[in-house]
Amino acid sequence: MRMMITTLFAAAFATPALAAKGPFFSLNNTDFVVLLAFIVFIGILVYFKVPSLLAGMLDKRAEGIKAELDEARRLREEAQTLLASYERKQKEVQEQADRIVSAAKEEASAAAAKARLDLEKSVERRMAAAEDQINSAQAAAVKQVRDRAAAVAIAAAREVIAEQMTATEANKLIDDAIAQVDTKLH
Repeated sequence: MRMMITTLFAAAFATPALAAKGPFFSLNNTDFVVLLAFIVFIGILVYFKVPSLLAGMLDKRAEGIKAELDEARRLREEAQTLLASYERKQKEVQEQADRIVSAAKEEASAAAAKARLDLEKSVERRMAAAEDQINSAQAAAVKQVRDRAAAVAIAAAREVIAEQMTATEANKLIDDAIAQVDTKLH
């Protein structure tokens, strides 16, 4: 209402209206006619309560905006709660992943240590088996050399004895051998 009075007051004392030539309150003065039309228009608006309707509409709009702001605030708080929840879950998942990686590293190092031990034992067994094979081959070679040496010595002794022995000496050796066998058997 105050606004309307202020508007009417400003319209009545407007500078262009006062600057018009001739009597101001004449229907020939266009400024006066425009002022009258404006006052009548404002009066019609007041009569049909347009300012209160506009104020009501503005109040309704303000209430709608306030409701939207409240809803936006509520949604923002929910979003922040969800964000905090997801960040907490993400942190828990990251910790779990770190634990899994740590456990996997420990298992891998334990498996590597066990594999290293198994490899060392396998190498030791193979070395022992190889040494046994070498010793066995060496013993077989030594036996073979001894057998061959004995065979060669027997053959050489046979030849030497055959060349140097006479029939009487051979008979004497046979008799001595029979006597030795006889004493050993009884």
